[in-house]
Amino acid sequence: MTVTTFAVRADTLLVTWADGATSPFPTIWLRDNCPSGLHPDTHERLLDLLAIDEAPVLTTAVAEGEIAILSYADGHISHMPMALLDAHRPGRISFDAGDIPVQLWRADHGAQNISRHASAPILDDNTALSDWMQKTATLGLTIVDQLPDSTEAGMKIAERVGFLRQTNFGTTFEVINKPDPNNLAYTSVALPLHTDLPNQEMPPGYQFLHCLANEADGGGSLFADGFAMAEDLRTEDPEGFRLLCDVTIPFRFHDKTADIRVYRPVITLGTKGEVIEIRFNAHIAGIFDMAADIMPAYYRAYRAYMAKTRDPNYRLTLKLKAGEMVVFDNRRILHGRDSFDPSTGFRHLHGCYVDRGEFSSRLRMLAKPATI
Repeated sequence: MTVTTFAVRADTLLVTWADGATSPFPTIWLRDNCPSGLHPDTHERLLDLLAIDEAPVLTTAVAEGEIAILSYADGHISHMPMALLDAHRPGRISFDAGDIPVQLWRADHGAQNISRHASAPILDDNTALSDWMQKTATLGLTIVDQLPDSTEAGMKIAERVGFLRQTNFGTTFEVINKPDPNNLAYTSVALPLHTDLPNQEMPPGYQFLHCLANEADGGGSLFADGFAMAEDLRTEDPEGFRLLCDVTIPFRFHDKTADIRVYRPVITLGTKGEVIEIRFNAHIAGIFDMAADIMPAYYRAYRAYMAKTRDPNYRLTLKLKAGEMVVFDNRRILHGRDSFDPSTGFRHLHGCYVDRGEFSSRLRMLAKPATI
């Protein structure tokens, strides 16, 4: 965006753009963000904010091509790119390629409409990788298919996104029926809709579940958009919604080697009041210990959200086939499964996690020009 005029005030630079808009830049912000205060290679901030005046005095501002030359009363001169000023106009959030707007869905979205993506292009082509990742971020759920019959195949897809997240279950995990289980996922019983590891300080972000075999009777996979359920609760029961946002509850996992617990709300909101995280897992929720006077109302709110996880109007059901991998945002999408009979066939899923931060970072890098 082209700058038409600069107007220097005592503590502000008024920038008028070609579209007629005017942006006020406080002089302390201009001085703090002078490019000379950044390391030339790492771009990390070197300037000590306490080493400059609390109210720097800007004396002149002159445009030279795409650079603003800013002179201060203390003798400092800044060469400020116009693009930097344009990208960071005060009061306007700068563009972030890693921040993908979500699209809520319910059962009428249809399991057949879950976005599908072949594995080979994701591995070989950044455009295909970006397209799949954007779909996954938008809807919170996609399927990658045509995977080879090996546990490494799903991991390779996940590693195209970022580093794998290690938990107390390991860097990867096997979802199979096994003796002496330390988690219900390792049994054949039905699993109601839930999010994984809400007992962690930061639950894993994106989950990758690669189906290697699913020959047993039963074992259908269940998915629901936790954000959609939360937003519907906000409309239907504002007070119940508020309690699930404001009141923290204990989540705990413990076995022979670990005892991991936190207090967190079921619903977490962002700075604009939007739902950004769901923690719901009735199996590892601890004993509620909030004040007795709010406990009945909290139970009503908790049961109201739980009822939505059982409501078929929110749920998608599919039976994964060998070579398919479901990828979903574990802090948004609730997942579960129907019970299955292990005597009728083998069921084996191989899983891993990649944190949201890694996912967003990869999206930003894919959005950059190829020369960078």
